[in-house]
Amino acid sequence: MRRMDNRGDFLQLLGPDVSTAILNHLDDPSDLVRACSVSRSWHRFVIENGICKQLFLKMFPEIYNEAHIIELNNNMIGPTKLNGDNSSEWERLKRDHRVYAFLARGLSPSIRTDCLSEPISASSTDNYPDESIRNTLEPGDRVENRASYWSSEGENDPNVPETLTYTLVANLCVVTEIRVQPFQENSVYISAFFQYGFPIYSSKAVRFRMGYPRRPLEFNNDKLASHEWGDEIIWTYTSPEFPMAQENFLQAFKLPEPVLCIGGILQVELLGRVQRQEMDELYYICVSHVQVLGRPLLQPFDIEVLDPSGLCALNYNLKTQCYESSTQSHETEAAAHVRRFTDILMQLLGNGAVVADHESDEEPPA
Repeated sequence: MRRMDNRGDFLQLLGPDVSTAILNHLDDPSDLVRACSVSRSWHRFVIENGICKQLFLKMFPEIYNEAHIIELNNNMIGPTKLNGDNSSEWERLKRDHRVYAFLARGLSPSIRTDCLSEPISASSTDNYPDESIRNTLEPGDRVENRASYWSSEGENDPNVPETLTYTLVANLCVVTEIRVQPFQENSVYISAFFQYGFPIYSSKAVRFRMGYPRRPLEFNNDKLASHEWGDEIIWTYTSPEFPMAQENFLQAFKLPEPVLCIGGILQVELLGRVQRQEMDELYYICVSHVQVLGRPLLQPFDIEVLDPSGLCALNYNLKTQCYESSTQSHETEAAAHVRRFTDILMQLLGNGAVVADHESDEEPPA
């Protein structure tokens, strides 16, 4: 059968504006990665017009300028250093495309309330381990008919602050809101320390910091009970101070803007003391529960901070349970989708060939 002479590439036939509008109707980053694999001209068009970035911002409108801190080079990311020539501009566009493709597929599609993972340390603990920071991971203030809370050591000065430091569920997480519940003393829970009026051991205000460790952190029970990390953690974000109500409920503190936490370390700063204990006339702060809301990076995607400068590596943890399940004969549809996307993305990142441009009359690839 004679081939048609008028066949052509719709990107060229329709022009850049209409072609961009059509590609912007794609709602899956996997489709854009596949589009880049069609030909060199499609590859360049998608990247030059920032199609993947536009899709990412449509999927996650709360994140606008966060990914500019990342540079991609052979699966590595770090601070960007660009010159003003055209070649550097093309490298920047390719970097942005790859990073936004990575984030668009890897970030949780919905806001989750379980972004807190493990406690690292409290600045002080009154009765360890009974009043450990681990208790703050439990929702509410009661577990198995006993009180569940963290308590600071007592202080004469009500202005002495305290800190609670945690790891997040992923090394990259977009944090939108943090919730803290102060502890209220109740005679049913703590008969030995009962005070008239059921006092609440709240702080006056809270503040939050996020960052990453300079080197792998070593955890032990002594640090969990009482430790300040100091220069061991590089803090990249500090929130404003939020006043805390002297009430026993999970109080929500919405950040002014969503924060892209690279490194997975979160610290709750408890500023100022309100309640004095009658037994020793000292001021205490007690917290029942801490909760973090956000969009964590999902498996098999991960980010690893490599050195104190903030250089990171993009990782595809193909040996995680999520990916292993996709290699079994009865793989789930979601696992198979992740595997297919990862294979295509690895090709885009240089582990496979990009199909050559088709300028002749030969049939384009399927």
